Amino acid sequence: MKSPPKQYAIKLKEHLEPDWSDWFDGFFIEEEDNFTLLKGEVIDQAELHGFLIMIRDLGLTLISVEELNDLPDISTRGSE
Repeated sequence: MKSPPKQYAIKLKEHLEPDWSDWFDGFFIEEEDNFTLLKGEVIDQAELHGFLIMIRDLGLTLISVEELNDLPDISTRGSE
């Protein structure tokens, strides 16, 4: 049985224009103050590693990779 796709946020040091999303198979590109955040869905670890290899091959600086599905739901925090 296959797992459902997971959401990831990949933080890069370089600033990328929104049209770079074509290179990253539809990942959304968000510009922050000192970095770029790529957010999107991957179907499995092999696809995630493919994105990371592409980032390396493009000479981009990887800051972090975070699985967004594992973040706690903060909307209910403090309501106990």
